[in-house]
Amino acid sequence: MRAIAHERRRFGYRRLHVLLKRDGYLVNHKKLFRLYREERLTVRRRGGRRRAIGTRAPMTVPQLPNDRWSLDFVSDQMTDGRRFRILAVVDDCTREFLALVADTSLSGARVARELDWLVAERCKPRMVVSDNGSDLTSNAILTWTDQSRIAWHYIAPGKHMQNAFIESFNGRLRDKLLNETLFTSLAEARVALRCWRAGYNDARPHSQLGWKTPSEFAAICNPRRDLALRCVEGSAPAPAATTARMGISNRPNELRPG
Repeated sequence: MRAIAHERRRFGYRRLHVLLKRDGYLVNHKKLFRLYREERLTVRRRGGRRRAIGTRAPMTVPQLPNDRWSLDFVSDQMTDGRRFRILAVVDDCTREFLALVADTSLSGARVARELDWLVAERCKPRMVVSDNGSDLTSNAILTWTDQSRIAWHYIAPGKHMQNAFIESFNGRLRDKLLNETLFTSLAEARVALRCWRAGYNDARPHSQLGWKTPSEFAAICNPRRDLALRCVEGSAPAPAATTARMGISNRPNELRPG
């Protein structure tokens, strides 16, 4: 357990328990948690997070692979101070990282080319979701959406929770790779991103997928009716009796004062 925890420093005890079970080590999760605390392997939280105030609308969950792709950029810098950007593309149904493209500049035309390669490799998505960045609202992207006939949805300005899938993935990417690694060149960053993407898709168990990896879930994926959008009317059973109207009694033999 200590060796796996030092190799995967941002993994909690639940994921370590799944990985140990894969390797043939059957340990009770309570005992593993006790050892996990005694060895001081607990993952430290890096600062707090802002909590949204007000009501939240439920987010629709895609039912099949390629129903919806989320797209966003992540920025980082190398040891010599040069900055580079990473284009991240995620399938919201299977939770797979479809692409991690690193370069010093990622224009709208470059994003369109990367999406063309993804469409040729996988399939055409029904929808792409992104923010309102200048690279994603350029003429190159608008032309690409018109020619490919793919719906492109822009979230409301400042409402990053409307693109929550990719924001969550970007947080994991930064927490588990970018904040843990020093890059000396762009080629080194690309190799590290390629290895991390392969490990995320093929080796990392995902709690929302029944502790399967995204690749395993994509191979057996069926329409997830149990995770569909919550019913607007609710799931509570209908009342057995109708509600009485004001001024009208439901009891025909009610005693009246005489």
